[in-house]
Amino acid sequence: MKTLYQVVLTPEPEGGYTATVPVLPGCVSYCKTLDEARVMITDAIEGYLHSMRKHKEPAPTIGYASILASVAV
Repeated sequence: MKTLYQVVLTPEPEGGYTATVPVLPGCVSYCKTLDEARVMITDAIEGYLHSMRKHKEPAPTIGYASILASVAV
């Protein structure tokens, strides 16, 4: 079973995006494109969770999934 994590993508003034996972403090990735952001933050989440298992820390449980989006008007 896969767990869904909320990812926040923040456009950077110099271009690209910073991707963060609020429930995983310090899980951050910088990417040039949205497609790259999906790949890179997935890798960052997997590494974060692997480290938690290695150190016998419980993975956060999430009872819901949500998607954040922004629109320009």
